[in-house]
Amino acid sequence: MATVTATAKNVRASGAQRAAVSQLTTYDWVALDKRGKRMKGDMAAKNASLVKAELRRQGMNPQTVRERGKPLFGASGSKVKPRDIAIFSRQIATMMSSGVPMVQAFEIIADGQKNVRFKNMLNDVKQSLEGGSALHEALGQYPVQFDELYRNLVRAGESAGVLDTVLATVATYKERTEALKSKIKKALFYPIAVLVVAMLVSMLMLLFVVPVFEKTFKDAGAQLPLPTQIVVIASRFMQSYWWLVIGSIIIGVVALVMAKNRSTKFAHFLDRVLLKVPVIGGIMHKSAVARFTRTLGVTFRAGVPLVEAMDAVAGATGSVVYGEAVRQMRDDVAVGHQLQLAMRQTNLFPSMVVQMTAIGEESGALDSMLFKVAEFYEEEVNNAVDTLSTLLEPLIMVFLGVVVGGMVIALYLPIFKLGETV
Repeated sequence: MATVTATAKNVRASGAQRAAVSQLTTYDWVALDKRGKRMKGDMAAKNASLVKAELRRQGMNPQTVRERGKPLFGASGSKVKPRDIAIFSRQIATMMSSGVPMVQAFEIIADGQKNVRFKNMLNDVKQSLEGGSALHEALGQYPVQFDELYRNLVRAGESAGVLDTVLATVATYKERTEALKSKIKKALFYPIAVLVVAMLVSMLMLLFVVPVFEKTFKDAGAQLPLPTQIVVIASRFMQSYWWLVIGSIIIGVVALVMAKNRSTKFAHFLDRVLLKVPVIGGIMHKSAVARFTRTLGVTFRAGVPLVEAMDAVAGATGSVVYGEAVRQMRDDVAVGHQLQLAMRQTNLFPSMVVQMTAIGEESGALDSMLFKVAEFYEEEVNNAVDTLSTLLEPLIMVFLGVVVGGMVIALYLPIFKLGETV
């Protein structure tokens, strides 16, 4: 009972300490050192007098101490991206392996951040560490940026006393994952951008160019061919209901995104359809396998129990279909089935992946086998993305020729007929 009471007091004390620290205000200061050189920086304190006292203690003569003003559009800063977390992971891993104390490492990284939101996040984590929290507990304040998988890996590293090694592994994992996602996004951005530009050009032609041609044809009394009539009708509709067309597109996109985010069944259906699309579906399959094997390999090597690891890995595949399959595999493994048998039952994983997993289980080197499979499929994704880019270029040219070129030809057909008549 006494131990429980003491623990409760420690928790309250650390909580009070963190609360007190979080109430500090950041001040920007300018001071002269002993040589008369102008120095500047920032410091967190309860008031400006304490900042001046600390500067004098360090042998500097304070000139100005001002409370840091808040940005005009809020102090939250820009969104913290996964790439920011990947860079942070490498920085903290490098500092920890170099022997820099954890609290000091967080302070150094936070000071170098330009993103106000990320800087505040790191300072909050640092304050929690100073209050006695473990790193995985401190990171738990921000579950969106540091997801369950990230925290589980850190917790495993802390339990095993190899936090610096685990952080280096996490950093490599985040870098590889972000590189893979970036490669896929880059490949898909080009065709999507071309489609959007083609739609905008078509709409502008229907709104502004076609009416000019229509007036010319009317004045000339020309008989319009069928393709030209279709373009003219489309132009009249666009002039009368352009707001309906644009509104329908926006509402359709928003409704699709909301339905995907709110309905598991719809997200599963959409994901399964995308997996069946030629070329793109193959890339998504390979990407999901690569992310699954690398993530599971990292968690397993860090010492996270297999069932617990798979629970966290399910959300890291980047696919709703594969995520559900991993959860099904987790249930099978929990009742005693081998991982390779559970993988085989999903009918999603290629035979090579299943066989490599079986060899890894039998030899006791599952993590190494999973890493080899991940490297193979990451290379496959890179090659597939390069191939996709090569295939899309002529297809995009054909598309532009049919849409924009077809519209231009339809407008000039009456002119050609008038020329033949003359």
